[in-house]
Amino acid sequence: MNKTLSTLAFMLLLTVPLAACSKLQSAAETASSPTAASSEPIKLTFYSSGPTFTNTEFKNQIKEPVEKKFPNIRIERLEPPTGTTIQELFSSGTIPDLVFASNFNPLRKLKAIEDLRPWIKKYNFDESRLKPHLYNYIKADSDTGEISAIPYNSNQHILYYNKDVFDKFGVPYPSDQQMTWEQTFELARQLTRTENGVDYIGLDVEGLTGFSKSLALPIIDKSGKSLLNTPEWIRVFNATKQSFEIPGFLPKDPKDPTKYLYGRDVFMKDRTMAMRPAWLANMVGPMEELRQQGIEVNWDIAPVPNFADQLGKTREAQVHSLVLTQQSKHKDEAFQVIQYLLSDEVQRIISRNGRVPAVINPELEKEYGADVGTLKGKKIQNIFVGQPLQDHRIHEFEGDVTKFVTDANKDLAKGVDVNTAIRKASEAIDKEVERLQKNQ
Repeated sequence: MNKTLSTLAFMLLLTVPLAACSKLQSAAETASSPTAASSEPIKLTFYSSGPTFTNTEFKNQIKEPVEKKFPNIRIERLEPPTGTTIQELFSSGTIPDLVFASNFNPLRKLKAIEDLRPWIKKYNFDESRLKPHLYNYIKADSDTGEISAIPYNSNQHILYYNKDVFDKFGVPYPSDQQMTWEQTFELARQLTRTENGVDYIGLDVEGLTGFSKSLALPIIDKSGKSLLNTPEWIRVFNATKQSFEIPGFLPKDPKDPTKYLYGRDVFMKDRTMAMRPAWLANMVGPMEELRQQGIEVNWDIAPVPNFADQLGKTREAQVHSLVLTQQSKHKDEAFQVIQYLLSDEVQRIISRNGRVPAVINPELEKEYGADVGTLKGKKIQNIFVGQPLQDHRIHEFEGDVTKFVTDANKDLAKGVDVNTAIRKASEAIDKEVERLQKNQ
């Protein structure tokens, strides 16, 4: 083990307290199980791989409910040093029992995913309670029929808007009815301007990647060939080009003439962005943490826009899921924790704390955000306008070729025409996939 990984392992050991030593209630007593799990005091470790999951959320939604329900279980979060990859984490020998993830390919490459089918059967887990657009994504992710994870919440998109920016320029707020992208561009044109030396951005869709979520588009097909020249992607390229051409959207700084992505801090901290379509989990938790620090944003919720012929649908729902690792030494207890986290009891907690439940129960959605200060008075009903799309299956090489989509965004920002940008990106993607396939 090299010095970096040795240091990582040592730091992780320091961050995970020792389990309690008293012998308490059996975890099996709280689950319908034909086989008793251990009643010994144990420690389970939890690691978030990718999706935003704040420490406040972990405490309120995972740690406190689990430890109250299973007194013999201590669950702790692994927080390796910033920049540590999941490969480095596993190589260090510190392997979590549960992983919070939306993309299973990195875990699959590490042979870290436990097939949950035997555990579902053993503990009589009721799969029919799971929302189809979430569970079907997990089922479609495997060619062998394995169940890689259980969905924890539906990470849906909304249109965040800053009421102060709209008020400043006397522009009406976004409609509570789902708007088209064209209607949203028209609002953005009125709000993208410079006032007293401050640049205001009307809308940041995050370029090609953002628009592609409206149609649930993969970048490459099963064989690894680029899909960017399909009619759907051409539509996305044209919409992206149109958004970049809103006067004042692209920065005037000649040192950065291709900046097309402003990000959530411009909305939350700078407060100079009027509209941002984004995931719930990407913004609600961080804005609640800002509120607790005394920083308030005057914002509200509108339905996320879509193309005119796609109204009634929103965007891909990112499936935030719980994975049981093959290397876990406490699989019975870890699965029973998963089962409990999908109970109405805990799904009500996550709904009240700002995550859309993974289970079918409209009553839980009525309580969405009730315990989140930053959501007080917001138009919660607009979160549930439109049907979320099932997320596209993520090809094992998709993460390796997204850089070429980023390059295409930059080309569009420079003024390159759509056909040229698509051709250049497609050629680069096909060449890279061919190289990766040869090196497998």
